[in-house]
Amino acid sequence: MMKLDYLYHPYQSVRNTVFAKRGMVASSQPLAAQAGLEILQKGGNAIDAAIATAATLTVVEPTSNGIGSDAFALVWTKGKLHGLNASGPAPQSISIEAVKRKGHEKMPAYGVIPITVPGAPSAWAVLSEKFGRLPLTEVLAPAIRYAEEGFPLTPVLGKNWKLAFRRFQTSFKGDMFRPWFDTFAPNGRVPEIGEVWKSPDHAAALREIAETKAESFYRGRLAEKISGYVQKWGGFLEQEDLAAYHPEWVEPISTRYRGFDVWEIPPNGQGLVALMALSIARGFDFREKDSADTYHKQIEAMKLAFTDGKTFITDAGEMKADITHLLSEDYAHTRRKLIGETALAPKPYDLPKSGTVYLAAADGDGNMVSYIQSNYMGFGSGIVVPGTGIALQNRGHDFSLDEAHVNALKAGKKTYHTIIPGFLTKDGEAVGPFGVMGGYMQPQGHVQVLMNTIDFHLHPQQALDAPRWQWLEGKKVLVEPNFPNHLVQALIQKGHDIRVAADTGSFGRGEIIWRDSGTGVLMGGTESRADGTVAAW
Repeated sequence: MMKLDYLYHPYQSVRNTVFAKRGMVASSQPLAAQAGLEILQKGGNAIDAAIATAATLTVVEPTSNGIGSDAFALVWTKGKLHGLNASGPAPQSISIEAVKRKGHEKMPAYGVIPITVPGAPSAWAVLSEKFGRLPLTEVLAPAIRYAEEGFPLTPVLGKNWKLAFRRFQTSFKGDMFRPWFDTFAPNGRVPEIGEVWKSPDHAAALREIAETKAESFYRGRLAEKISGYVQKWGGFLEQEDLAAYHPEWVEPISTRYRGFDVWEIPPNGQGLVALMALSIARGFDFREKDSADTYHKQIEAMKLAFTDGKTFITDAGEMKADITHLLSEDYAHTRRKLIGETALAPKPYDLPKSGTVYLAAADGDGNMVSYIQSNYMGFGSGIVVPGTGIALQNRGHDFSLDEAHVNALKAGKKTYHTIIPGFLTKDGEAVGPFGVMGGYMQPQGHVQVLMNTIDFHLHPQQALDAPRWQWLEGKKVLVEPNFPNHLVQALIQKGHDIRVAADTGSFGRGEIIWRDSGTGVLMGGTESRADGTVAAW
């Protein structure tokens, strides 16, 4: 029997779960997953495939990411897990006072002010340099082809594109935003589902990034264009900020859960929230998935962990809390004791005195990648650099203009970051990559998908398809439309303020690839809430 049997009940249905041997790519967009598979079949490894998929997603899912995104990755190769933080810092010329002088009492969501240094192109370049087999020019070729020749919009993509356009018609005023409309709403409208959209400027920028190994983006012609446009409209990002940037290799952090090790990127990412929640939850015995007691304890563990995460997480160099302590059993036990039979209104832990795209890739040689990149809030800042197709992120929106806040704006500082890749190991061997994109839903999705897998023995597709909940604040919890009504009523009896969502749009979109350590067989699932595909061979 397969060694993956320790996860799964032998009589469960595995409908729609994909099995393969030589390679697999799971993504929220079919063409992007196929791009990664194309690179695998040309002799690339899982890292090459992940880069190809990520670059293609900037073309075929611009509602969630772009060339101007940030990125994070967990890479398993040769028996070791590597972490990459490719999020960028605030510009050196920015300050709380400078933003307030421009008339803002809080960080704006759109425009040039919330733009920090984008990290995604640097992630592609360093991943390729350190682990890739194929040249970056070949790896980015599918993305360039789709940008030049065009592609037809898929249903979820088309819906999100249209919703964004309607919102931006109201919020994007002035010539500063004109390139966004020229790029994504040519002729005054967005493309329809099934209609072909192309972006030759996007293709040219990707080709330049490929040929220069991203040097042009940070220290060349593209850097000049990016900084010049931001400066033209009164932003803070300068060419020197781009030139000084390099992504960081970091040591992943983990917690033990039911014999597995769950891995995340350390702060400034919010993966710590998922680990703290699992540390709290491991003290309970979850005997039944669809019970009010199970959901109650999951929600309570998550709200305590999230409250602490929002209190402590910021740039790693400025965190006041010790990560080792927050992942300790002492912390977990202290928080766990607060969970009773009714819903809490959580308060932060007292320290002891002293929008996004996710993809997973695997190859037949054991390499596996958990990768995520995002512009934030859908299309990001709304700023597209003319003549390049580069849509810039707005990660600076998460900074606070309150000097006493843990995430207070500061030059050169990295903000609290929502995007997080996850990875699972057991006994020192890779089980595989997993992720659930979607802002503050991400750690909540990680916990639910992992508990579905480990506690309740669901296969990847089942673990992703199961109805989700989302803690919002206080006692307020949002659940999906298909969440069982009898459980909604039972949770209300426990004091939770349950709201049933109108659709599944805010509950995240995930991918999973598990690997059998004995046979090398890969098992993948993709998000039913998106246009997702598992491409395999």
